[in-house]
Amino acid sequence: MSAVARLIFLALLPLLAVGCAAMGQDPKEDWSAQRFYQEAQAALERGNYEQAVSHYETLEARYPFGPYAQQAQLEIAYAYYKAQEPEMALAAIDRFLRMNPRHPHVDYAYYLRGRVNAGPEQGILDRLFNRDPARRDAHPLQQAFEDFGIVVRRYPDSRYAKDARARMIHLRNQLAAHEIHVAEHYMRRGAWLAAARRGAYVVEHYAGAEAVPDALEVMVRAYRHLGLEDLSQDALRVLEENFPERASRLRQAARSTAQDEG
Repeated sequence: MSAVARLIFLALLPLLAVGCAAMGQDPKEDWSAQRFYQEAQAALERGNYEQAVSHYETLEARYPFGPYAQQAQLEIAYAYYKAQEPEMALAAIDRFLRMNPRHPHVDYAYYLRGRVNAGPEQGILDRLFNRDPARRDAHPLQQAFEDFGIVVRRYPDSRYAKDARARMIHLRNQLAAHEIHVAEHYMRRGAWLAAARRGAYVVEHYAGAEAVPDALEVMVRAYRHLGLEDLSQDALRVLEENFPERASRLRQAARSTAQDEG
């Protein structure tokens, strides 16, 4: 290397060192809590949920005290919900509720937990392929019903209360339908007492549900097979008072069965 070239290299060496250091520097090192929150929100809107969670978590780690950190905890739950990771979403919601029991957005946390537990809403594929939500595990639906109930009872003035109430009605119908599905399974196996109990449970706990007339019919049939005619007639009487057309069809079917057996 010539003397001139060596002088040029030595002159440029400090600039090269600064450039290499800059390459290894975290570009987010000087971000404020607000900047992290804004970038996370932008990633969330783009559907980049992994990046959004990363920004929220870094925000909370670097700035653990303050409104942005609290809000980040809740936004992490929403990001996991949108990413269809219900276990992570529920864990984040429960953590938020433990750490911020008096937060002004606690009502939303319970509402979001209800949405997560309720699972994805039925879409066109569910209708095309006849996926019956009543055949799903009922426990998450029951938990969602309770979550929405907390919003309705504890926070009646919440902006989410009206929708939570509507979702409770929908879940009530799903849960009642699930019980009828199980009762029908029992009847096919000849487990009439278990079927009767399922029908009675629907009538007692899901009054107003679409499946109530099905539940009464289950009770009529199950008690009849058990030889409990008084209970069968009581259920039929309730069916006649509230759903006369359904009771009429049931009586007609019973007469046809009796004639065939005779």
